[in-house]
Amino acid sequence: MAKYNKKRARELQHDKFRDTAGRIFDRAADKLEGQGRTILYGLLGLVVLAVIVGVYLKWSNKKSEEARQALGRAIAVATAPVATASPAPGAPPPTYATEQERAQRAVAEFEKVAAKYGDPYKTEARYFMGTNLLNYDRERGINELTEVSKSSVTEAAMLAKFALAQARELEGKYDEAAKLYSELATAKGNVITPETANVQLAGAYEKLGKKAEAVDLLFNIVEASRKAKDSDGSPMPPSSAARAATEKLQKLDADRYAKLTPELPNDSPF
Repeated sequence: MAKYNKKRARELQHDKFRDTAGRIFDRAADKLEGQGRTILYGLLGLVVLAVIVGVYLKWSNKKSEEARQALGRAIAVATAPVATASPAPGAPPPTYATEQERAQRAVAEFEKVAAKYGDPYKTEARYFMGTNLLNYDRERGINELTEVSKSSVTEAAMLAKFALAQARELEGKYDEAAKLYSELATAKGNVITPETANVQLAGAYEKLGKKAEAVDLLFNIVEASRKAKDSDGSPMPPSSAARAATEKLQKLDADRYAKLTPELPNDSPF
C-alpha cells in the first residue's frame, strides 16, 4: 500500500503539472487565431523532442566513453608483456608467464565488453576475442572470426576476414586463404587496403604453385606505386605494402622486376 501511495502521489503531481501547463498553453492559444493552437502545440512538441534527444545523446555519449575505456583495458591486457627466454634490455617486466595465459585473460575481458555493450564495441571485442582464442582454442577462434567477418561493422569485419585468411594460410589451406584475400582486395577498404590484401594473395598463389599469377599481382602493385603522384604532381612515397611487394617480386622473378618503371630518386632532404 505504501508503494502504491507513493506511486499515486507521483502520478497526481504529474497530472497537476500537466493540467497547469495545459491551462497556460490553452490561454496562449486562445489569443491566437486560425492555426494558432496547432502552431503552439507543434512548438511544444519540438521543445519536448529536443529535450528527449538531448537526454539520449548525453546518455549515449556516456555509454560510448564507458565502452571505449572497457575495450581499451581489454586491449591493454592482450598486449601486456610476456616472459621470454631473452628479454630485451630495458624491457618492462613481464605481466604473464606465457602467451596462452595472457590470451585467456584477454578473452575474459573482451567477453565482458561484448556482453555489456552494443556495436561497434561488441563486434570489435569479438574480433579481438577471436584472434586471442587462436592461441589456445583454435576452432573456437576460427568460428568467432568467421562470424565477425560477416558483420555489418565494416572495419572489424575486414580485420576478422584478414585474420581468418592468415589462419587458413598457416594451416596450409591456401585455396581458402586466397579466396579471402581476394575478397578483401576487391572490397577496397581502408583498414585492409587492396595493396595489402594483394601482397598476401600473391604469397598464397606462390604456395599454390601459381607463380605467374603471384608475379603479375606484385608487378602491378609496384608499377602503380612508382607511377602514383600526389595533387601537386610529385611522386608519392611507396606504402609499406608496395615496399614488401618490391622485395617479393625481386626474389620471385628478377627478369620481371627489371621491367618495372624506374624508381624516381627521392629528393627529400629527410
